[in-house]
This record gives sequence, structure tokens and C-alpha cells, in this order.
Amino acid sequence: MNSSTNLTNQFLIAMPSMQDMNFSQTVTYICEHTDEGAMGIVVNRPTNLHLNDILDQLDITDIDLKSGEEHIYIGGPVQPERGFVLHSDGNDWDSTLKITDGISVTTSKDILESIAAGKGPNLHLVALGYAGWASGQLEEEISANTWLSGPADSQIIFSTPAEQRWKAAAQLLGVDLNLISGDTGHA
Repeated sequence: MNSSTNLTNQFLIAMPSMQDMNFSQTVTYICEHTDEGAMGIVVNRPTNLHLNDILDQLDITDIDLKSGEEHIYIGGPVQPERGFVLHSDGNDWDSTLKITDGISVTTSKDILESIAAGKGPNLHLVALGYAGWASGQLEEEISANTWLSGPADSQIIFSTPAEQRWKAAAQLLGVDLNLISGDTGHA
């Protein structure tokens, strides 16, 4: 991988032909991309779980009522029992990876305690699991037209309704996914 192909802080937008149910019609925010591989969080797959459900399991009882109703997202198929909080910058928590000057990802319980108490980052998305690629795998998938890639936008991650994020991310590139066929090899 050279620096021109680094996809950190980029969106991966599943092409309409994506057959893998883990990624069909998804937008994945790439948190890290190195020679060893890539890691991202799917940002448009809310579950039926709410933050209160997770906080109860972790015995976090100091809960701000509004934050407790937030949906939990399916971040990807890898380690679905592990939590990830994609968030705007704020305090330093125990296990935080700063992605850009405005977005970080944290995996420690202390950020959930802060969010529950209404003292967490202004913008956040809580996900279970992540998407991961081995060295060279993501580049191969992009070459095979499995994904579109382009610059990420925090408005899409944190403010756009989840069901609109896939098309909104593609529109950042000037792509209308309604005009792309899901069939390959047909004229």
C-alpha cells in the first residue's frame, strides 16, 4: 500500500451488486488502513438494541434518559460481542484511536459511562463488531468493483438518518446508486 491508496477516514460504499449480506447496501467508515490491512465500522445498520440494553449488561446505572434510547449498530461481522464507539473528539478515554482531528473510535467502558451520564462526546455512534480486511484484501475488492470509496463526511455518520446514509455517501461522489445495475456482465 502506498500513501495515495490509504483509505483511513474514507467511506466504503457497497456497490448494488454486493452479494455478501454482511455488507449489502452498507456504508463503512474506515478507521485504520495500513500495510497489514484495514478496519472499519459499518454506520448504517441499526439493530433493535438500544444503548440502555448495553448499559444494563455492563451495570452502568447512572443513565441520561435521552442517550439510553439510542440505537446500537452492527459495526461488522468481526468480534460482534465487542463494542466500538465512533465519536467526535472530546475527552481522552482509556482506549481511543484518533482517526482525524474531528473523529475517533474508542473501545473502553469509560466512554459508555460518560455517554450514559450525559457527559460523553457530542456526536457518537455505538456499534457491536467491526469490518476487517487482511493485507491487500480491501484493495483487491475495490479493484473488483465491489466497493466505491470516497471521502467521509461526519454529517452522514452522525446526523443523516441511517436508512439514507448509503445513498447519501454515494452522492458525495456524484453517484446515483439507483442508476447502477445490480447485474454484472449484461448490456
